Amino acid sequence: MDDDIDDVDRAILHALQADARNTSSGEIADRTGTSGSTVRKRIDRLERAGVIKGYTAEVDYARSGYPLRMLLFCTAPIPERGETVPEILAIDGVVSVQELVTGERNLLVTAVGETDSDITPVAQELLEMGLTVADEVLVRSHETTPFGRFAPDR
Repeated sequence: MDDDIDDVDRAILHALQADARNTSSGEIADRTGTSGSTVRKRIDRLERAGVIKGYTAEVDYARSGYPLRMLLFCTAPIPERGETVPEILAIDGVVSVQELVTGERNLLVTAVGETDSDITPVAQELLEMGLTVADEVLVRSHETTPFGRFAPDR
């Protein structure tokens, strides 16, 4: 669908990344010079094409009682790397998995917990799955921003 994404689609994506909950299709239409119905149709098309995968809340885990965010760099056999992702996501405390395509460390698992004893079982389950935990990094803070190339004024 890459070729079908134009400046209006990019502006829609940027607005939704910035604040999907509080941005109406009318507001996006004003920014893009289109109508609200055009924006709604484009959002539907982007969702059907899998460009928009869903809408989630950005949670501050520390403020919600889970101050530890641990990155676990793992090594999985390359043919099985992608197949292990759903199983990893099912582990209690795991909030994301990224499949990496270069280097020995080919999976990045993010887990959150209240104490070290919440994170240790995650690492143990990864080991029991046959993965190697190559490194663990404690994250102090984590911030995100909308992708700048989607910004309408670029």
